[in-house]
Amino acid sequence: MTAAGLDLDKMLDVAWVRSQFPSLETQVDGQTAAFLDGPAGTQTPLQVISAIQNYLKHSNANTHGAFLTSRRSDEVIADTRAAMGDFFYCDPGEVMFGPNMTTLTFAMSRAIGRELRAGDEILLTRLDHDANFSPWKALEEKGVVIQVADVHEEDCTLDLEDLKSKLTHRTKLVALGYASNAVGTINPVREITRLAHAAGAMAFIDAVHYAPHGLTDVKELDCDFLVCSAYKFFGPHMGVLYGRREHLEQLQPYKVRPAAEQIPERWETGTQAHELIAGIGAAVEYIAGVGRYSDPAAKTRRQALAAAYGATVAHERRLIARLIEGLQTIPSVRIYGITDPKRFEGRCSTLSLRVGEHPPKAIAQFLGKRGIFTWDGNYYALNLSERLEVESKGGMLRIGLVHYNTLEEVNRLLESLREFASN
Repeated sequence: MTAAGLDLDKMLDVAWVRSQFPSLETQVDGQTAAFLDGPAGTQTPLQVISAIQNYLKHSNANTHGAFLTSRRSDEVIADTRAAMGDFFYCDPGEVMFGPNMTTLTFAMSRAIGRELRAGDEILLTRLDHDANFSPWKALEEKGVVIQVADVHEEDCTLDLEDLKSKLTHRTKLVALGYASNAVGTINPVREITRLAHAAGAMAFIDAVHYAPHGLTDVKELDCDFLVCSAYKFFGPHMGVLYGRREHLEQLQPYKVRPAAEQIPERWETGTQAHELIAGIGAAVEYIAGVGRYSDPAAKTRRQALAAAYGATVAHERRLIARLIEGLQTIPSVRIYGITDPKRFEGRCSTLSLRVGEHPPKAIAQFLGKRGIFTWDGNYYALNLSERLEVESKGGMLRIGLVHYNTLEEVNRLLESLREFASN
């Protein structure tokens, strides 16, 4: 067992997993594509595709109507709230849906900003995706002071001492990522939420990148808000937000007058993409299905989710260990992030790199022609890219592994990178 309470002894049946994803059969010049771009959006299993299609076939109506398909829409939304309640480990009434994580964060930042006064402070980090930075920084226009915690450049981990020094009685909110979408660092979120609450501040957690890589437990984290994107955990393009009930009831959302006053609906502006909400529920069920397949003893959906992550975390850790081991044999490669296997509990299976002074775009294009899909640039982690002094050089090449990836794909990538570096 690990500190997160996951059993990492169970093996993942990767062949069975891959059979659930039709897109993994994509071919590029006769080679099966290797989707190593998970942080930009994971692929979707067949049951998610089917759930969206079935909604449009059999339930396509607006909510709260006095007829069958409308009632079906109500049921789909209620069922998906319950599924996300198990996913976050919270009350379904604390779950909200929105177009994406960025829009949800802007909405919440505006509502929280209503309560802030000039001189109040918000503490951010340089490790974060800009969607958990700019929405809060925008509150400077009303006199809110923005503080930013630095990172340790050598391993791209958060400088906790710097964060502590900037956390004062004036701090009203701490916003940070659970895991870095650029370098894979997993932050000590529970410790930071404890520090925030001790200072009288709220904690807003961006779990977008963590959600496909680890079990989320808002009770254990004791956070006030936590947001993620379904398309990062094998679902459709839509965002989901957890908010502590007391905050959802006390804060005032920006909304139209006819919109519901009860929570969580009062936080869901306008008509939602109901078919995508159906897909979110199916994504949670897919992950739970991985857990039931790996551990038939799992009874509840939450137990199945825990079993799934026990298997997938162990598999992803083997992949990232092989990747880092292989990259370290290529002299011109610089890896950004934690590379010590003894510290892998502090990272997920995402890393960024540079190959000498080669533009990352050129590397991504070279790999793409060989059917290996990676990402280049700053991936919206602009502050980190600037802090590492690579933004003006085209950023970095990012490799993002998830549980449907294989050791064979990692070895293909390493072989291709060696070929590129030797030219």
